[in-house]
Amino acid sequence: MPVIRPLAKPALTLAGILAMAGCSGSKAAGDETHPTWRNDAVNAVSRATVAAGVATVTSMSADGTLETTALDLSGGKKLWARPATIAGRLPGMGVQPPAAVETGAGQGVIAAVEPVERGRWSAALTAVDARTGQRKWSRPVHSTFGPQRCGPYICVSENTALASARMVVLDPRTGRTLWKLPGIAEVEWSDAARVVMLRMAKHPVLSSHDVTTGKPVWQLPVEQALSPGVDLSGGWAFGASGADLVGYVAPYTNPGKNRVSSFGVFSVRLSDGRVNWLRPSVVRVYPSGSPGLAPVVRPIDQQGQYGGFARLDPGTGRVTGQITAEQVPGTGWWLAFPGDMARLGFLKPGGAGSAFDLVSGRPAPVQGQRGWSFCVTDPKPLPLRGAGRGFYSTAALCEFDLATGKRLPGTSAPPPWFTGSQNGWRLWRDEKGAVHAVQDATGSAPGMYG
Repeated sequence: MPVIRPLAKPALTLAGILAMAGCSGSKAAGDETHPTWRNDAVNAVSRATVAAGVATVTSMSADGTLETTALDLSGGKKLWARPATIAGRLPGMGVQPPAAVETGAGQGVIAAVEPVERGRWSAALTAVDARTGQRKWSRPVHSTFGPQRCGPYICVSENTALASARMVVLDPRTGRTLWKLPGIAEVEWSDAARVVMLRMAKHPVLSSHDVTTGKPVWQLPVEQALSPGVDLSGGWAFGASGADLVGYVAPYTNPGKNRVSSFGVFSVRLSDGRVNWLRPSVVRVYPSGSPGLAPVVRPIDQQGQYGGFARLDPGTGRVTGQITAEQVPGTGWWLAFPGDMARLGFLKPGGAGSAFDLVSGRPAPVQGQRGWSFCVTDPKPLPLRGAGRGFYSTAALCEFDLATGKRLPGTSAPPPWFTGSQNGWRLWRDEKGAVHAVQDATGSAPGMYG
């Protein structure tokens, strides 16, 4: 079944998304008071994952082949690289990152899909030691969306192009199968005890399971939380907000039916799957934070007309700030937010833009105002060897002067609402693919890409 995730590829149709719904190569990744580094030798095309003091990304070589690249988290030094491949992942999902899992005593395992030259299938899920890259185990795969960390284990969707599709939960140390779930699924949240998956089907379901045994804890049809007529082909995104999980399902117009699917933002309790609140018929705007951290949305009425912009409280779903449709300036702008997302900026490339205070809804002066927006809105697809066309790198943010519409020198790190944080480290790629990192937090928090 087709599964397209705008969250994973905002650059793919970015100009349309910004009009509809709505970096830098500096030496230092952040300010001088925090440990920072940058690795220019890597051309990262995926998000980064972290485990056992190692950061890993999927990178692309000059010849168009993919690699899993591991970097020392403390200084950015390259530790090892291994061949990687795409085997059944859909272009709209973007290039999959490796799965990184802590295994105790400072050790970790990195799992990624690698090409194989012999055997019944052409790819395998291979797990290696996080620091050395030494192979631990391998499992052949026909088609997969790629591995994910689920608590202390590895979850991987298998046979996604076949009727025998399933989600398999594996022990990262041995590759032993712990339990299976029929159908196609994706991990949306997990901790040491439980995992919540989105089970993709004609009528998709959120389901919570004991992460070790697979025993069901609760399940919630997405249409029960939102409304009938959901179609995941438009995309989706989830983010944790305390004891809740906030989800977004994007609209999709079926060419055959000429009808827009159900869409909106909703929240469920992680403990029992109970729906907390619902904001129907709103689209998520890009760039913006995770739905569980700083959801910014734009309503669409039954005639397809767009309203203003609103920031929601992820805990209650209430509007914490908004501007009206009448305040939205003409066309030709990109959305831009400051680091605290207190203002909504309309960036006019090469000219004066406009800004509004998101709390009061009043116009704000643009003189001296900075905003983060996508570096480019017309990126080129990745020239991947042996993979389908239509894959794009994870998008990069750049800082702009709203008064002039010009890009500012890249001397600071993108905001936390974009990068998120993993074990206190914020990692991101710039528009040239270099990997940057800054340690300026103490825990983990969701970013735009989860």
